[in-house]
Amino acid sequence: MKLSEVKNILDSVEAVNFKLQDGTLVPEHFHVTEVGVVSKNFIDCGGVVRKEYKANFQLWDANDFEHRLKPSKLLNIIALSEKILGMEDLEIEVEYQSSTIGKYALDFDGRDFVLINMQTACLAVDACGIPAEKQKIKMVELATGNACTPGGGCC
Repeated sequence: MKLSEVKNILDSVEAVNFKLQDGTLVPEHFHVTEVGVVSKNFIDCGGVVRKEYKANFQLWDANDFEHRLKPSKLLNIIALSEKILGMEDLEIEVEYQSSTIGKYALDFDGRDFVLINMQTACLAVDACGIPAEKQKIKMVELATGNACTPGGGCC
């Protein structure tokens, strides 16, 4: 989800709610402690230099049980980040504490923002030496000549 999509949603909702993909709600007293731009400069396993930029939200579950983040407040934080940091309309990555700091993509289900689990992947599959997915073959197709066939009664 891009930053512009989040802003459009925040313009139309009464509350800011986040939940994990499994339905577990982020406690409603969470704080957004950071909004910013994260840049990643790296070389993939195929030797290609890459740059990646994402908008980043960091959610924090404090013991401030009366705190509620209003959509207008989050919009103001985003506007300040756009103005001061020059943040563009980037894909959003959310950091949220579980057993360690987890990174999540973001979606919206019509009521809540949903933290989508992210997976690692090889960016240079053609140069990495990872074999293509094996094709499934029926045992019958392997039979040649006098070989038994399943259900043929020879065994």
